[in-house]
Amino acid sequence: MAGLVNNLLILLLLFQNICLGFRSPLSVFKRYKDTTRSLSSECLGSEQPVISLGLSDFALDIRMPGVTPKQSDTYLCMSVRLPVDDEAYVVDFKPHASMDTVHHMLLFGCNEPSSTENYWDCDEGTCRDKSNILYAWARNAPPTRLPKGVGFRVGGETGGRYFVLQVHYGDISAFRDKHKDCSGVTLHLTHQKQPLIAGMYLMMSVNTVIPPGEKVVDADIACHYKRFPMHLFAYRVHTHRLGKVVSGYRVRNGQWTLIGRQSPQLPQAFYPVEHPVDVSYDDILAARCVFSGEGRTTETHIGGTANDEMCNFYIMYYMEAKHAVSYMTCTQNANPEMFRNIPQEANIPVPIKSDMLKMTHGHHEETKDSDTSSLLQQAKKEEEEILDQETKDGDRSSLLQQAKKEEKEILDQDFHIEEAVEWPGLDLKLGQVSGLALDPENNLVIFHRGDHVWDENSFDSKFVYQQRGLGPIEQNTILVLNPSNAKLLHSTGKSLFYLPHGLSIDKNGNYWVTDVALHQVFKLGTEGKEPLLTLGVALQPGSDKNHFCQPTDVAVDPITGSIYVSDGYCNSRIIQFSPDGLYVMQWGEESSLGRARPGQFHIPHSLALIPDFSQLCVADRENGRIQCFRLETGEFTREIKHKSFGRELFAVSYVPGGLLFAVNGMPYPGEAEPVQGFVMNFSTGEIIDFFIPLRKSFEMPHDIVASEDRTVFVGDVHARAVWKFASTEKVEHRSVKKAGIEVQEIKESEAVAEVRLKNKPESTHSLKDADKQPLVQQASSTGVSFVLITTLLIIPVVVLLAILIFIRWRKTTVYGGNSDEEHKLDSSSGRILGRLRGKGGGGINLGNFFASHKGYSRKGFDRLSTEGSDQEKDEDDGTDSEEECSASPPPPTPSSS
Repeated sequence: MAGLVNNLLILLLLFQNICLGFRSPLSVFKRYKDTTRSLSSECLGSEQPVISLGLSDFALDIRMPGVTPKQSDTYLCMSVRLPVDDEAYVVDFKPHASMDTVHHMLLFGCNEPSSTENYWDCDEGTCRDKSNILYAWARNAPPTRLPKGVGFRVGGETGGRYFVLQVHYGDISAFRDKHKDCSGVTLHLTHQKQPLIAGMYLMMSVNTVIPPGEKVVDADIACHYKRFPMHLFAYRVHTHRLGKVVSGYRVRNGQWTLIGRQSPQLPQAFYPVEHPVDVSYDDILAARCVFSGEGRTTETHIGGTANDEMCNFYIMYYMEAKHAVSYMTCTQNANPEMFRNIPQEANIPVPIKSDMLKMTHGHHEETKDSDTSSLLQQAKKEEEEILDQETKDGDRSSLLQQAKKEEKEILDQDFHIEEAVEWPGLDLKLGQVSGLALDPENNLVIFHRGDHVWDENSFDSKFVYQQRGLGPIEQNTILVLNPSNAKLLHSTGKSLFYLPHGLSIDKNGNYWVTDVALHQVFKLGTEGKEPLLTLGVALQPGSDKNHFCQPTDVAVDPITGSIYVSDGYCNSRIIQFSPDGLYVMQWGEESSLGRARPGQFHIPHSLALIPDFSQLCVADRENGRIQCFRLETGEFTREIKHKSFGRELFAVSYVPGGLLFAVNGMPYPGEAEPVQGFVMNFSTGEIIDFFIPLRKSFEMPHDIVASEDRTVFVGDVHARAVWKFASTEKVEHRSVKKAGIEVQEIKESEAVAEVRLKNKPESTHSLKDADKQPLVQQASSTGVSFVLITTLLIIPVVVLLAILIFIRWRKTTVYGGNSDEEHKLDSSSGRILGRLRGKGGGGINLGNFFASHKGYSRKGFDRLSTEGSDQEKDEDDGTDSEEECSASPPPPTPSSS
């Protein structure tokens, strides 16, 4: 009987501990008790901030920790860390606020709150890094609701790890009894992957000026949408005191569809989009803010003080998870002419009742004596809801810098350029590829030299072409390809050119090309049979207004139609022509000895027009730099130069929204900088990413073009090839570093394994080694995961069987024995159980037993390590460890080109 009781007791204890291993998602939370807040006893909110809602769901309670605001229009902030490290999704919000005490609440997501205090005055800011608004609640406004299957992605490697709650206490008369407030919001989160991911699109004017006394002033914003489809479900408007109405639209084929229209003087909340609106590739998103300068005696600019204004239109959207982007911005007006057709409703102010206006700005009848300082504070706080705290001084230059900073932060996040290895265009039979461009339909257009070659016999010492006897190229030199499958859609340019060089395409689809042998620039229609416009004199090099000398590239301003030509190999200048081809002006000179000064060129080789900033950027090839100039005056504005460019920079391309792409040349003998592609932030000049091909190798990349979805094409004049590169977003990766190359397995719905080259490539040998890594990595990580999981499942069963067999054997051995033997049995069992209990005793604790084994975490079923070199340790062990092995490869062999 005693043996049976012992067996049952052991079984009960063992299964109790086994079952504890399969506990709720809360088992993977870090020791959240270290950071939980003690709420005031007067608060009605839950004192348990994290509440399990099932196997995969949990609730997170975010509340003010019992505060009593001292004056009206107080803004208080507090932060809560996401209690899990793994990726999670916010799928619902439940507000806890009274309209008697709270004017409005905003919930931000970020990675670094502005303060570590229990709560703080929001004058210190909300977040130190980039923050996104996830939720807004305001009196007399509907709460934010997410559609079914839609969630905000948080945690993991891409989502924010902190929530920051901002509460605006308008009228504090309700606090006369000195009670404490615990307003806030409860989030419903889940670990289940959501098919649709929510995000925020911010449209913001940065250059509006409101003249004093002007009755109506419009601020217009418009951007072409160049991403995967998104579906809009909520919007929010924001201005300061002069704003009358803000409206947002989707424009498709000339048709304006209303997204939302609201008075910015109403509660600052997200309002639902009344009728479903989807946005597809090449749609236009447009917004208008209507202001009045009446009552002002000076000009009002966009800025961050009470005397400044703002024009913001927020759009909350969702996208398919595999294409999701969490944040996008639009700060330009890509098409001012289109606003002539904006619906009339956008110009009609929304009437506001006087009592609603008071409530909106937090001034009730009891606070009529509020002085001007509170108004200044209000305007300042509203600004901080949208802009980073660096714009508090409110001047226009800082606001432009802020817009650029936001663009950088958006583009930096999970932004990697990799070769699209499945693209068949690399195998096309081409001549020397000199120019690339994208037409208005986003098709790839290639300009190549057919059977002609530029070599040492092509020109004499005076740059006169020496091979005219060959006649013009008999092949079609302009090829139009489907960018997805490289299928030939159209070809033209036969018997027109001798040595093609530069190519660009204007907004109407016309081809603009240069020919270095003819010393001319041509405008061609899509059929390309006869030039629509010709600049320069055929086969005659020169340096006056009517001649070129080996012109390299051409760019056309989409707004004014002005033509800019880089001239060239034997001239060092940029020439501007009118849309009709009349000479306007020129700038530039040959580089002097020593360091080249601004405005000097040594082969201005490639042009990139930057309409967002009215600038023209030039790849100054032999000076290894990019120079930018004002379109209207030719005035030098900046230089972008990096050591990694090496001595030569061949081509540059710009993507609206703030990205520059460039390619350099082969290193000189004894130099180590490899030939590669660069991605840069235009605003800062900082290099964001490097890229090289995986198939073949760059020999002399001659031109580059990129689209707004960050698809990049590079044409190589020596390799006679065109590579396609694409932007990929990291979802889940396993990495191993070797020979300066980071190889990652990226899990996505459309790609099981891809290769990312993050660091600068050093040699083709390293590339060959890297090609083998993903397969080894995948097999290794899969095997480790399988073994670990199997071991964790089998060990409890083995231990249970071993104990039962041992007890059964001992019972058989000592049957009928004396009390000493029985005592030995109990002692042996006690020692075994003691080992299982650990030092604490009081019960069998398999968690402590397994914790003694390397690689085990007490956090429950944590995400298993996918590599032998990355092992998560118990929190008591301190920091995680990572083994990294790298070896420096030999420098590449210089090209003979």
